[in-house]
Amino acid sequence: MPGVAWATALALLGVNGVYLRQMLQYRQAWRHRLSSDTEKVAEKPSEARKQAAPTSAVDGEAAATPAFSVLVAARNEAANLPWLLHDLSQQLPVAGGFEVLIIDDHSTDATAQVVAEAAANLPFPVRVLQLASQPSAPTGKKAAVQTGIQAARAPWLLFTDADCRVPAGWVRTYAELVAQDADARFISGPVLLTGRGWLATLQGLELAGLVGVGAASIGWEQPTMCNGANLAYRRADFFAVDGFRGNEAVPSGDDEFLLHKLHAAFPGSIRFLRQEGAVVQTAAQPTVRLLLRQRVRWASKWRHYQAAAPRRLAVLVLLSNLTFPVGAGLWLLGVAPGTAVVAAWALKLLADVVFLRPVLRFLGRPQWLWWVPVLQLAYGPYALATGLLGLRGSYEWKGRKATSP
Repeated sequence: MPGVAWATALALLGVNGVYLRQMLQYRQAWRHRLSSDTEKVAEKPSEARKQAAPTSAVDGEAAATPAFSVLVAARNEAANLPWLLHDLSQQLPVAGGFEVLIIDDHSTDATAQVVAEAAANLPFPVRVLQLASQPSAPTGKKAAVQTGIQAARAPWLLFTDADCRVPAGWVRTYAELVAQDADARFISGPVLLTGRGWLATLQGLELAGLVGVGAASIGWEQPTMCNGANLAYRRADFFAVDGFRGNEAVPSGDDEFLLHKLHAAFPGSIRFLRQEGAVVQTAAQPTVRLLLRQRVRWASKWRHYQAAAPRRLAVLVLLSNLTFPVGAGLWLLGVAPGTAVVAAWALKLLADVVFLRPVLRFLGRPQWLWWVPVLQLAYGPYALATGLLGLRGSYEWKGRKATSP
């Protein structure tokens, strides 16, 4: 038994030692490999800023081709779209302006009517695209995104979700990076969860970690993840890599599968926009049930990853989060020494605090750091449950049941 106890202790400490090393590398990437590019954008006035007209938010009629097409896939979002359209109407000047395409994914509410009524008072062109209503027609976000891309007129596509809020500098910040960095082909942006209460705080902390890891992995030029609520890429590049071909049957993953394909086709072209003016906000899930549905939907795409980096990271994160509950169980059974379990948990806690501190400071939520131990205690079983349910490949979202192959 002493030999088994020592082997178990070394395994627990080894996993979290590797995890700590990875988080230290990600912290370095977040603080240095990302800041160098974005600070140049912030310090140097771009052509987008120089040429922007100071008296109007956008000038969609002045240019035959807008600089950006803002694409929003929407299903039953009549209550949320007015807020997003208001935010877009407040955008700072952008050379060339932008158009907005709302792709209505078979809504059963007044989504299309709300947009049509608002369009007359908006300072940019707005189009509502309806997904085909035939029984055999594709549905879901991928189909909506592809429909929008085919109809878009701008060379750059900028994406957010219908239930998001965007700051006044959102489009301009992307435009400045595009003007500054001719090699950029895919730009990932930060997302912040909002809401009150312990459930919203824990969700926000979890997403902050995902945003930070996604950004840092881009900094290391090994992209793993991004968020479809805030990203941009070139329209031509979408077609250059055959868009969603190869994973079109997977309901989720319109963002990350494309990220991996573009990185493989154009190495060194992926960027993360670490600017406050690019932070998109969206509300946390109000109940545990809806949270689990959302996370299972996210997890359902993991088994379809082809790139090695996100697969390795997913395994490491899951193993590290399981070291405490599994280690505690082994300690109660007398298989693992309690000191090793506590030491392993301390390593995991140190790794997360060290990495999350600058990320949360950037997002304006440094107080969330106090919730890291609470999240860690719950995260092991939660991550395992969502991961296993995600492997099943079926989930319910927005009134639909989806199943991935």
